[in-house]
Amino acid sequence: MWAKVTSIALKGMEGYRVNVEVGSYVGNDSFKIVGLPDAAVKESKERIIAALRTLGYHLSGQKITINLSPADQKKYGSMFDLPMAIAVLQSLHELDIIVAEDTGFLGALSLDGSIQPVEGMLPAVLAAKKLGIQKLYIPFNEELPVLELEPMEIIYVSSLQESISHLLGQWVPSFKKRQKDERFTSITYLDMKQIIGHKGAKHALEIAAAGEHHVLLTGPPGCGKSMLAESFPSILPSLTKESLLEVISLYQLSQNPYPPSNMPPYRNPHHSASLRFRSFNYRRRTIPKAW
Repeated sequence: MWAKVTSIALKGMEGYRVNVEVGSYVGNDSFKIVGLPDAAVKESKERIIAALRTLGYHLSGQKITINLSPADQKKYGSMFDLPMAIAVLQSLHELDIIVAEDTGFLGALSLDGSIQPVEGMLPAVLAAKKLGIQKLYIPFNEELPVLELEPMEIIYVSSLQESISHLLGQWVPSFKKRQKDERFTSITYLDMKQIIGHKGAKHALEIAAAGEHHVLLTGPPGCGKSMLAESFPSILPSLTKESLLEVISLYQLSQNPYPPSNMPPYRNPHHSASLRFRSFNYRRRTIPKAW
């Protein structure tokens, strides 16, 4: 029997559709994954077999081949565990339903059948929306904001059994949205209106904020450069919902913790930055001419 379900793979920040194709045949026990999988994808075999056995499904006497198409693109991570498990059950006639092509699956399986979030899941979800996915099954991640990406319907599941039950129409997700995500709030900065004087510098910063330009502040020590730089975020608008998700995606892909703020990313220069710059110039002037 042959089955196919949809998932999403990443190439940097860009995502593309992956068709998880499964063929099962009666024969010697075999389980192969092809389509340029990396080590994490190859290890999905053991996780899927253990999760299916936990739910009472057995793969004895079956020769199973999984192809991740397009086969010429490298596949990374464990986010294909859930779609591969669903496709395997379809190919074995254990899940007698037709999954629409615009329904996608993302998530890593544990040995007990629970579904775990993975790194890079948020950019994959954003890519799924751009690719026209209408329904997406993903695990809930408490570290991420609750996603509402209309017209795409996002279904949060915590286990493989919940995914199967929902596909069969036997289970309604019990996930409830938080009334307010207090983690994603504005960070308080020094307000620029509290700074007296510096009319020309303020005007330049306003132009830079409006046009998204870079700024270089120069002047003698103590003239107010660091103070103006510290107040600069106070005139920046808050990120839109889409921009906030893109910023969090970049932090997630770089495996760095992201600040719980809906303000644009900003790094405040330290007041000793001028001293370091002068020291660098001094060392460069003392280099012998032979160099």
